[in-house]
Amino acid sequence: MNAKTVPPDTLGYKMHSSTDGPEKILSSASAREDKRVDFLRILFEGAIAGGAAGVVVETALYPIDTIKTRLQAVHGGGKIILKGLYSGLAGNLAGVLPASAIFIGVYEPTKQKLLKTFPENLSALAHLAAGAIGGAASSIVRVPTEVVKQRMQTGQFSSAPDAVRLIVAKEGFKGLYAGYGSFLLRDLPFDAIQFCIYEQLRIGYKLAAQRDLNDPENAIIGAFAGVITGAITTPLDVIKTRLMVQGSAHQYKGVFNCVKTIIREEGTPALLKGMGPRVLWIGIGGSIFFGVLERTKQMLAQRRPMAQSTNSIKLD
Repeated sequence: MNAKTVPPDTLGYKMHSSTDGPEKILSSASAREDKRVDFLRILFEGAIAGGAAGVVVETALYPIDTIKTRLQAVHGGGKIILKGLYSGLAGNLAGVLPASAIFIGVYEPTKQKLLKTFPENLSALAHLAAGAIGGAASSIVRVPTEVVKQRMQTGQFSSAPDAVRLIVAKEGFKGLYAGYGSFLLRDLPFDAIQFCIYEQLRIGYKLAAQRDLNDPENAIIGAFAGVITGAITTPLDVIKTRLMVQGSAHQYKGVFNCVKTIIREEGTPALLKGMGPRVLWIGIGGSIFFGVLERTKQMLAQRRPMAQSTNSIKLD
């Protein structure tokens, strides 16, 4: 058969095949671009919502956190001071804002990716993993912020700049990361457990109610998740506080030495110091944080279609 007698259907097939390739390539490229834009949007909106929630919680509940820190830091039957409960707030907010933004900015896209990867019955594992990953990412900012805050709460320094300067002068740059291991030991399980409980309760509540949750319901679930997680992780918080506030004295040589020393000198109940203020702080904080978080995410989502329609008008 020569080229002149090629059947029409064969020619049509060849013509279709020759144009099918570029369409598929363009479609695939468009899909990848959409995924990239969607990932960046989730990250950006999560960062904004996380930063807003973190700042609101820290400002509202800082005095309770100060009392908790002083209870945990005092040795034996020492008394705590109730003055200067907002000491170090401004410097702490400068760290809380980026830390909270990083945490939620990493948590949200990681959660979405893992939920698509894991089977539906393993959604709890996806939430646990995403919480731990978000906590690890934000720890780079959270640890120095926590060190400075707790040193100021216990009266060692009067301002955040002085605290940073003197800590670096006396202990080196690593002094800003004092207790880093104990921080991760406390916060990675804390973040993983709290967000897992919160997300799973929301899923169950939505299925039962067959509707989206309102602000008070999000706040109540957030408070419950905070109370449970705060109580469970109190001993880890005591260890972290002792290691962070010890400064250049180096009374404790590490996490395990800290535990042994506390139990030997003060008894096992000392590992539960500050549980009341901690549970109160995290419970109320959880209700505010998750309430503000969900409300901010909803506000950002509501603005999204408006931005898209505006862009389409401009293009037209």
